[in-house]
Amino acid sequence: MNAEQGFAIWITGIPASGKSSLTRELVKRLAERGVSAVVLESDEMRKILTPVPTYGEEERDAFYRSLAQVGGLITRSGVPVIFDATANKRVYRDYARTLIPRFVEIYVKCPLEICMQRDPKGTYGRAIRGEARSVPGIQATYEPPRSPDITLDGRNPTEESADAVIDLLQRQLHI
Repeated sequence: MNAEQGFAIWITGIPASGKSSLTRELVKRLAERGVSAVVLESDEMRKILTPVPTYGEEERDAFYRSLAQVGGLITRSGVPVIFDATANKRVYRDYARTLIPRFVEIYVKCPLEICMQRDPKGTYGRAIRGEARSVPGIQATYEPPRSPDITLDGRNPTEESADAVIDLLQRQLHI
């Protein structure tokens, strides 16, 4: 794969909407097509970029700017990137789009009640107990994309959503 073939997929949605499940399925589907993607998952990247996260606004701004820049560097090397990150402000995702010419934004839309029921990382539970103060969808605003490349229903089966994304990638990026 050459530098012109690098691309990025940003999967956004509130916590527990289904982003990580979709990411895992897409990695598998892309690998079946001989495409190896690097996943930049926000919790894992925070361990590197903000080892003691406060989730304050300035820190989030710096974190997402850095995350976008890392993704840009990787795609310029011809390697596809999947951002598995809420990125609660549009400006974060829009910035990545300015850095990465072949960029796809995927919005996993899911009702807050469903996400709170799933809560695999205990994020909403911590927010309700007052242990977390800036959870997108609860205390922090989540700005959905104005015009995502595709909107998926987070209640649908992951395989169905992955099919739709692969179809989109084939049409837009010719993978």
